[in-house]
Amino acid sequence: MGKQLQAIRGMNDILPEQTPVWQYLEQQVRSVLSTYGYQEIRVPIVESSALFSRGIGSGTDIVEKEMYTFEDRNGDKLSLRPEATAGVVRAGIQQGLFYNQIQRLWTSGPMFRYERPQKGRYRQFHQISVEAYGMTGPDIDAEIIMMTARFWQKLGLTKHVTLELNTLGTIEARIRYREALVTYLRDYESELDDDSRRRLTINPLRILDSKDQNTQKIVAGAPELFDYLDEESQEHFAQLKQILDEAGVAYRVNPRLVRGLDYYGRTVFEWVTESLGAQGTVCAGGRYDALVEMLGGKPTPAVGFAMGIERLVLMLETLQLLPESVSNRVDVAVVAVGEGVGHRALPLVERLRDGLPELKILMNCGGGSFKAQMKRADRSGAAYALILGEDELGAGMVTVKSLRTDEAQQQLPIADVPGHLQKVL
Repeated sequence: MGKQLQAIRGMNDILPEQTPVWQYLEQQVRSVLSTYGYQEIRVPIVESSALFSRGIGSGTDIVEKEMYTFEDRNGDKLSLRPEATAGVVRAGIQQGLFYNQIQRLWTSGPMFRYERPQKGRYRQFHQISVEAYGMTGPDIDAEIIMMTARFWQKLGLTKHVTLELNTLGTIEARIRYREALVTYLRDYESELDDDSRRRLTINPLRILDSKDQNTQKIVAGAPELFDYLDEESQEHFAQLKQILDEAGVAYRVNPRLVRGLDYYGRTVFEWVTESLGAQGTVCAGGRYDALVEMLGGKPTPAVGFAMGIERLVLMLETLQLLPESVSNRVDVAVVAVGEGVGHRALPLVERLRDGLPELKILMNCGGGSFKAQMKRADRSGAAYALILGEDELGAGMVTVKSLRTDEAQQQLPIADVPGHLQKVL
């Protein structure tokens, strides 16, 4: 016998006992997105590799080291998407969604990056990505951030996350700052960590968020990006902060926050938490006004964010913030014992579902002894078992048995069962 096949490292099964938490999280987020008027868009998991090298930046860690890239049978170079925004922009350009239009979009699904797997960070991970196109002002930046704050409120996470905020200014401002930063860092080049020395020529702003302690000490004395901002960028940032202040959304300005993707400019933000041990990011985004044009479209302002589902699920579980209703438990299990009883019971159960569409009803299929079926009913977590035997069916009756309390079991006419279940459940 060959070696048992296993899931690829860093790519995990999400088992039935875990999916209710995912569904709860996704439902809460969807409901908030809907109230803000955002519409879902679904884009392919596989795209041309050039889309990501042009959009994310050929000098980023994602494109250099982390993408799953391959040639298909035609020799075309393709990649599993490492993030969603580039694909959404490609779709918007191709489908004519952007020009002279305003779009509020969201998408979700698996992303792929070849990283070292660790708790809450996997090679296949899942994100919800939210994007707004066609609006230049700080009001849409504020709306996006306030919407994320509402997510945390809805999920009970507000006191466990902190908003960090910064502005990267315009491209011209970043070019001026980049020159000053590189001039400063050249004096310490030999003391920088390996990644930072490599980034010094291809992406020096990323050195600002290096995790290397010695590099962090050097960066602490580096010029501040804010000092190189043009007046318009400063005003944009000031208005954003004013709106957040008036809305009561607390934040901390972090001048070292630059984000890992080349396409960001002006507003950038991250929601971070210490609830998972070391500080980690659970949601991040910003403004990317140049991205649509970089990918071949007309100039289109844009702002958005992505949040990792695995980390949020881990937070909800770790902090025990899940409502009791989040489970796979069914409400009613149907036990059918006797020759042909199961087949005759199925139409009755369908009528019960018609009358009580909100109930989760588990019908025993495949037969089994009374004892075995009752064990299955108990394992299902059902509050009640409906027991049907040949005698009950012949008399038009059902035995209703509580599986969680000492309540006495009783026989009821089949027609009375919906009303009884409505009272007790």
